[in-house]
Amino acid sequence: MPSRVHPLAWWFWALGLATAASRTTNPLLLALLIAVAGYVVATHRTDAPWARSYTAFVKLGLAVLLIRLAFAVVLGSPIPGTHTLLTLPEVPLPDWARGIRLGGRVTAEGFLFALYDGLRLAALLICVGAANALANPARLLKSLPGALYEAGVAVVVAMTFAPHLVADVRRLRAARRLRGRPDRGVRGLLHVGLPVLEGALERSVALAAAMDSRGYGRTAEVPAPVRRTTAALTLGGLLGVCAGTYGVLTAAGSTYGLPVLLAGVAAALTGLRLGGRRSPRTRYRPEVWGVRAWLVAGSGMAVAVLLILSAAYDPAALHPTVVPLTAPALPLWPAAAILLGLLPTFVVPAPGPLFEEPS
Repeated sequence: MPSRVHPLAWWFWALGLATAASRTTNPLLLALLIAVAGYVVATHRTDAPWARSYTAFVKLGLAVLLIRLAFAVVLGSPIPGTHTLLTLPEVPLPDWARGIRLGGRVTAEGFLFALYDGLRLAALLICVGAANALANPARLLKSLPGALYEAGVAVVVAMTFAPHLVADVRRLRAARRLRGRPDRGVRGLLHVGLPVLEGALERSVALAAAMDSRGYGRTAEVPAPVRRTTAALTLGGLLGVCAGTYGVLTAAGSTYGLPVLLAGVAAALTGLRLGGRRSPRTRYRPEVWGVRAWLVAGSGMAVAVLLILSAAYDPAALHPTVVPLTAPALPLWPAAAILLGLLPTFVVPAPGPLFEEPS
């Protein structure tokens, strides 16, 4: 189908936007990132059950933002300020809790600092939610290397369990309403919950039988030196990816972060390539990484790279100060770089109104 894009391309695109969000606390740029991700999801999301998770991630991001603001109001903020918004009754604490306060003066500087910080975390969650809404988990499983096939199956089963559970609950509640029976309260929950659990158990048994009939779990014989090399490369590569990612996302490790990250990715990919020898399976209609996949993934990576460079050359534009209290401005070049994230809207055909990608 022309609208199909490699699922990993959507993840690279979303992780690029998330990396860009982690490099700034400018609320205008963060709002622009959220708008870009939301627009692409709105134009390219299908009607599959897993594609409806974007709303849940948006609500989760909003909840995180409200919790961050509540903590700043109740527990105070380390940011000094002179503009008092309100003064709450302060609860006296013992000496061993020195440095912590409950209530007291709430300043505009501390409130804005918490708002910028919470908005950045909310943008990260929304970008991850965009990847979940656009990338088919079943197709993503087909793209995983053979060394991660077992773990991938477990993740995909876990990701598809919740949508089916929600669909069963809605179907049973609608059936009870049509019969004039209550579908709310403790009684309604008991009458709906038992059939839902029974259906989940039947699906689990059917899935186990299908996997057993297809020879799931069969592995090929691999020499011991190859297994040890695979384990060392994979473990070392993942540690390098963690250390490199930390260096890229923090200002202190900007010099060593990118080389360590690239070395870790190379070692991990080599280990996964060698580990794939244990899996003798073949793929039916393997996913093709085409030109559209390169453009989608490249647009997200370009946004991340340009925001990282902007943070290095002009950090004041990406991190507006709250002391002294100033209004944030919209830097033109970073904003133009974020708009590159809209490239999938033009290069990937949108699915039709009745299109539903199989899960």
